[in-house]
This record gives sequence, C-alpha cells and structure tokens, in this order.
Amino acid sequence: MRRLRLRSVCAVDPGLTDSELDRIEQEFGFRFAVDHRAFLSAGLPVNTRPEPREPGVIYTHPKPWPNWRNGDRDKLRSLLYWPCEGVLFDVENNGFWHSSWGSRPSGTASALATATRSLTQVPKMVPVYGHRYLPGESGAFGHPVLSMWQTDIIYYGLHLADYVDREFGNVGVSETPWEPKASVEFWRDLVC
Repeated sequence: MRRLRLRSVCAVDPGLTDSELDRIEQEFGFRFAVDHRAFLSAGLPVNTRPEPREPGVIYTHPKPWPNWRNGDRDKLRSLLYWPCEGVLFDVENNGFWHSSWGSRPSGTASALATATRSLTQVPKMVPVYGHRYLPGESGAFGHPVLSMWQTDIIYYGLHLADYVDREFGNVGVSETPWEPKASVEFWRDLVC
C-alpha cells in the first residue's frame, strides 16, 4: 500500500477491518491471500478514472479498484466471475478445451455445460485492479499477479508489491529477477 500511495494514482481510504474482510470472504465464498488481505487492511484504493495513456483510449474497467466496502454486490460478483466467464467465452467461440475436462462434447451447449461444472471446482481468482487477479487462497502469499483476459493469461507481477511497481511506475523498482511461477491449480496451465 505504501508503494501505491507513493505514486498518487488514486485516493486511499482507511483499510478494511478484520471483520469487514471476514464478512466479504463469507459473502462471496473465497479467502483473500495473506498479502492481498494485508494490502487491503493497510488501505482501500478508491476508484478514480485512470488517466488515458493514449488519446481515445476506452477502459474496459472504468472503475478498476474493487470497492469491497461499499461496492455494488452484483458488480463484485461479476468481477469474481470474470476469469471463468472469459474461459467460457473461449470454449464457445474459440474452441478452447482444458485436458482435465475429458473429451470435449460435440455440441456447444454440452461443452459449455461441462466446462461450467468443471470451473466450479477451480480456485477462485480475486480481482486486484481491473483484470489483474490474485488467487483467493487462505494462508497463501507471494503469488504472481495475473492479467486475465479470456484464456489469454499473462504475468503482471512476481507478487503484489512487484505488481504495483510494474502497473503504476517504478518508484523503488524491485531488483527481483523476472521469473514468475504461477502456482494456482488450473489457472497456471493457461499462463502464456
């Protein structure tokens, strides 16, 4: 959070309390990774429209910071479902099929039904900013931040602190070599 505040890219409200974080986890059925939880406890980034990097840029996520405290609950659910929705889009439109799902059914509706059932079993990904995600695993920390767009998934940071440096500028650039290793089941198979 200190790194984010140094960059002045958004306002930062007081952090989420333990009871707020527990309520969010209970309501949405996931656990924040330890470093994500610590980040949100130190401060809650407040949405401000990002400054366009190029003229005419339209942002997919005009309010990229999830408002875990006061945000629309349906929008938060939608953000949590974004990674699975992207996979299903590629199943339907681009022929994607994960080997762990067995043989692909011949019909699109059957393939989507099988993929949907299978995706209920994969670890939840939790939005950090826009379509940048961390796994929702209690007790875990140090996972790379992933940029998730359908099945086009890439590394965006070695871990949360490194991600903030890379996404928002290099104040205090990490000297850590760039060797990310995705560790979360299923999603690691999709990282390019």
